[in-house]
Amino acid sequence: MPSLALSGAGDGLFNKQTFQTNRPFEKRLMHRRKAHIRPVLTLLAASAVGTALSFQAFADYKSFEFSPEKPYYFEDGKVDFGTYNGFRRYHADCHVCHGPAGLGSSYAPALLDSVKDIEWQTFVDVIVRGREGTDNRVMPSFAANPNVLSYMPDIYAYLRARADGVIGTSRPAKFPKVKK
Repeated sequence: MPSLALSGAGDGLFNKQTFQTNRPFEKRLMHRRKAHIRPVLTLLAASAVGTALSFQAFADYKSFEFSPEKPYYFEDGKVDFGTYNGFRRYHADCHVCHGPAGLGSSYAPALLDSVKDIEWQTFVDVIVRGREGTDNRVMPSFAANPNVLSYMPDIYAYLRARADGVIGTSRPAKFPKVKK
């Protein structure tokens, strides 16, 4: 069987510029290779794009980390587990004074307006040290309460989600807990 000349010189059966051959068998072989490679490459590219898109849809919720700038994750009516846990922790300790869902009571102010303007560090400081209000109201320190102190980011996330109008007054739907 004659070999394929790569230099384009010699027998003139192979054109280096267009990668075509004048031999019928080699023409069929190269055509088959091109015909098989294109769909495979197209399928691989489409698969990679599809995988990236499906990973992107789940990457945010599973890789979400709390930050004061973005304290909660919300998608399709569901919140991250930390925000959901904040709902639970808030209603275990904070709602006694601040009312259900942070709406306030006759005993303590609503938190929804103040949490919009308060910085994360100030929020932590108020919980740890407590605060005396202008109208003789006093918020006690929760530094000794592990059910509050350990979950300050979750409570903050819940209150910010409420203040931003992302979730309502009832128990929010949640994504499954992600083990880290």
